[in-house]
Amino acid sequence: MSTRGDDDPATGHARTLLRTATRYSGARCAALCLVSTAATGAGLLLPAALGRALDLLLAQAPATRWVLYCGGLVLLLALLDAAQTVLTGTVDARSTAWLRRRLTGHVLGIGPRAADRFGSGDLVARLVGNAAEAGTTPAARAALLAALAGPLGGVVALGLIDWRLAAVFLAGAPVLTFLLRAVARDTTQSATRYQRAQGRIAAALAEAVEGFRTVRAAGTEGRETARVLRPLPGLSEAGRRMWRVQGRAAAQAVAVAPLLQLGVVAVAGVLLTRDRLSVGEVLAASRYAVLATGVGVLVARLAGLARARAAARRLGEIRAEPATAFGERRLPDGPGRLELRGVTARRGGRTVLDEVDLVVPGGTTLAVVGRSGAGKSLLAALAGRLADPDAGEVLLDGVPLRELPHDDLRRAIGYAFARPALLGGTVEQAIGLGLASPSPGRVREAARTALADDFVRRLPDGYDTAVADAPRSGGESQRLGLARAFAHGGRLLILDDALSSLDTVTERHITDALLGDGPGTTRLLVAHRSATAACADAVAWLDEGRVRAVGRHEELWRLAEYRAVFGEGTDSAYAGAGSGAEA
Repeated sequence: MSTRGDDDPATGHARTLLRTATRYSGARCAALCLVSTAATGAGLLLPAALGRALDLLLAQAPATRWVLYCGGLVLLLALLDAAQTVLTGTVDARSTAWLRRRLTGHVLGIGPRAADRFGSGDLVARLVGNAAEAGTTPAARAALLAALAGPLGGVVALGLIDWRLAAVFLAGAPVLTFLLRAVARDTTQSATRYQRAQGRIAAALAEAVEGFRTVRAAGTEGRETARVLRPLPGLSEAGRRMWRVQGRAAAQAVAVAPLLQLGVVAVAGVLLTRDRLSVGEVLAASRYAVLATGVGVLVARLAGLARARAAARRLGEIRAEPATAFGERRLPDGPGRLELRGVTARRGGRTVLDEVDLVVPGGTTLAVVGRSGAGKSLLAALAGRLADPDAGEVLLDGVPLRELPHDDLRRAIGYAFARPALLGGTVEQAIGLGLASPSPGRVREAARTALADDFVRRLPDGYDTAVADAPRSGGESQRLGLARAFAHGGRLLILDDALSSLDTVTERHITDALLGDGPGTTRLLVAHRSATAACADAVAWLDEGRVRAVGRHEELWRLAEYRAVFGEGTDSAYAGAGSGAEA
């Protein structure tokens, strides 16, 4: 059951999102409300016009004008219905697009924490499916006034014909009111469970698709299918509950509405026999009784709004996660000196880095090594503020990273990863990603430094080849990621295991080029190979979340435990590691 009240941040953010989305399409929502209300008004006039025409025809009086009125109202209803359909589709599309833009920007503003908090598959489900569901809210709210005006107008029209007709109908109104409230409440609960189950399936499916090669190699397709579909019974139950709620409401409406209509028609018949009503007024009364009991339309509107509200709350959960805040302090000129002071970082309740103190002098190269789980990648993320520490601070040229503006921070720090995401339409755009004004010369020079130029030129359209159409190995993808980092420049370059898929010869060439980048660039390398560590000016040895030692690779190599980090035995010679052989 969803939390209610102002104490629930997700609900508050959901309301804000929906209000802002409604204002974004405010003019169209107003037009939709007017068109819907006009259609309801024309629908309310039609029974009166039909009744009047019938009375004139029975009295053999001229009725041409009223017949034309009826025809005009029917034509007007058709036109208004078409306009309502177009406006509803337009408002839904605009609202959905606005929600997706706003939430996508917020997710990117949160950074990696968003995927850690929700899971990539669930995030996609929220930004695609839930945003589309929530995007129907502005149009549904705009049309709700007309949906309410129909029954209310029908009751008023019955009262204008004869007050006793309205009194008969109002006697059953409390039952209809209770029915509508129950529908809205139960549908919201069922929709929330349904959408959560959808998110779990999407998250499991994203994991399975990402690791499809592992699944195929292990021969566990059936097991993975079962894991992905494990939430399906809950999804099915929540879906059936939604339909049961709406089906029960429809059944109750079928039971209550005809009784009220029959009561109105019966009273109208009695009044007809007493010459209190004409035949045309009886016809009009019967039509107004149908409009007054139009619970079906209201049930559909309220059910749709309930589902949209549940979807909006899932979007509100994303908005409740705070985006990364940046400061306004300018970065002074400097060599790129990186410093970590008392940095502690926790993940999943476990302390991964514990009071780490580390200094990388400007213009030098520091290799970070350690066993799996020692916190190397997390340290690299903290060094470039892809994540924030739970305690302590990270400084670049004496300025805490938290105090830097976003653009200054990203211009100063470049990244390359083990599995780079190559974004952009073409290979050239993927390499130049993040540059304010990427030039072909700069892109090609970076590709040559990363030894990627040759294989890029062999692609069907060279640098203009679409990334999706560029066949490449894991090592070639890494070289494109390195080229992007080299093109970025900046005073600090962080390579998070970005050489792991390269052969040793290519790695050595790239390492030589990297270390010859000039004194203005500081380099932080997460290294798993002893050859990579040997090329650095210094090595920081992480062990169980702490810096165990900092020194030259050849000095640390004398320690058996340090050699064991690279899988080297206690009797291995340093010469083999330093010569570029893969450890």
